[in-house]
Amino acid sequence: METCNEGSNPSLSASQCKVTPHINYVWGFYLSIMFSLIPPILIPVIIFFARIMDVSLGTLRIVMVSRGYKYKAALLGFFEVLIWAFVVAELLKNLNNWVNYVAYAGGFSVGTFVGMYIESKVKVGTIIVRIITQNKREELIESLKEAGFTITSIAAEGGFGPVNIIFTVLKRKRWNEVVSIIEKNDPGAFYSSEDVTYANSSLDLNKLDSDRGATNRLLGLRKGI
Repeated sequence: METCNEGSNPSLSASQCKVTPHINYVWGFYLSIMFSLIPPILIPVIIFFARIMDVSLGTLRIVMVSRGYKYKAALLGFFEVLIWAFVVAELLKNLNNWVNYVAYAGGFSVGTFVGMYIESKVKVGTIIVRIITQNKREELIESLKEAGFTITSIAAEGGFGPVNIIFTVLKRKRWNEVVSIIEKNDPGAFYSSEDVTYANSSLDLNKLDSDRGATNRLLGLRKGI
């Protein structure tokens, strides 16, 4: 254990020098006792599920970072590292047979899948959808407006003649609703989407989510989406 002698660490006070090693010793002793009580047969199982937990959180954290949710990403990162530091790191000391290695790798793989699955169900974030249609412009615009979507339409030239491009910004959880409108009005239309991490304050955020309440609408009046 690292000691804190007088003059060895000027940044620490005398009281901190006395308390910090004691806390570290007690916590380390507690963890050693706790893990020593685990039957060896359960160690691969615990490694497997611990990896699922921290890798799932890591996958979600990366998604949050890519979509500009810095506070949510920081919170997920805290719990991700907490699990690694206090559970996985301690269990890795018991990687003394091939079953533990398989459990470690399997937990990483399943954790990645679980994280992506959770993200697809939560459907956080905002996307912009582009719809390219040849002759169903009016029908698509009218149906989208009736559903509460804000749209922008421009004329363009495609490889087989003139087309119209319709843009709309919406919450990801309304993606299926937009797809159903497109398929109903113009099954031959081409459409794609991409994430939006920022929009200026002129965007009417109230129409992005038809389920927003009054409080959420007030909180949504900000620049970052």
